Amino acid sequence: MSAHDTRYLFVYGTLMSGARTRLGAAERLRLAEQSDSLGPASLPHAKLYDLGRYPGVDCTGGPDDIVHGEAVLLADAAATFAWLDVYEDCAPADQTSATHAAEYERVVQQVRLAGGETFDAWVYVLCRTPENAHRIDSGRWNDGSA
Repeated sequence: MSAHDTRYLFVYGTLMSGARTRLGAAERLRLAEQSDSLGPASLPHAKLYDLGRYPGVDCTGGPDDIVHGEAVLLADAAATFAWLDVYEDCAPADQTSATHAAEYERVVQQVRLAGGETFDAWVYVLCRTPENAHRIDSGRWNDGSA
């Protein structure tokens, strides 16, 4: 099985089980029904940005950069990504157009569970970091519910 066949997904924002925003509420429930949570996880060499109502990740960080989130195991990755790519504004490469550039791309990155186990997981990363985006130095998104 190649890395691109992985059924693991790393989430760090509106899709995390503990998020309390209205944005993504239905998608959080749907994702919970279609996956098993593996618990807290982290994404090394990544930077987290506050984009207003949701965060975004850039995977060009250094050795001290880390984003905290949650890992899930998808029951049927293809079925889940069919609707999740739409929610994440992640158009497949053959469906991009000059009039609409996708905000995210879905890539495979190595993530680490809280217990230390590492594995390849899909992550939605920013295609471009907006100029006005504020970096969240802690690597933890606070959706305002805390």
